[in-house]
Amino acid sequence: MQEDSFSQAEFYNRLAEHKIMGSKCSDCGQLYLPPRPMCTKCFGRAMEWTELKPTGELLAFTVIYIAPTAMLEAGYGRENPYCSGIVRLEQGVSISAQILGVDVGDPESIQIGLPLQAEFIERGEGEARKTLLAFHPSAAV
Repeated sequence: MQEDSFSQAEFYNRLAEHKIMGSKCSDCGQLYLPPRPMCTKCFGRAMEWTELKPTGELLAFTVIYIAPTAMLEAGYGRENPYCSGIVRLEQGVSISAQILGVDVGDPESIQIGLPLQAEFIERGEGEARKTLLAFHPSAAV
């Protein structure tokens, strides 16, 4: 597969299909999320797309009050903070994402190790519409 197929744009195209896609090195088996065109473990370039399970656990988090422009446009900010976290998926790779369904007013109630389920969020209008990855506590909690 060509290196340029592992671009950020292609990652978001796959999110629009409601799939979490990473890249896997065909030589050593190392997984990457977001995907990358080259393995940093063995320096191989034989990468392939691999679909990852949409479940994982919360490794770290923060509650954000001073939001970047995209989150301000989504309605977040000083009066409506949001939670951002690092999620380790079942396959062992981690990604940063918004954490929904937690009490940002009481951060001590948010527990490291919390089981999470992926959620695909549509934001923006027209050409600027984008599918984003977020997570929420899984039903098993």
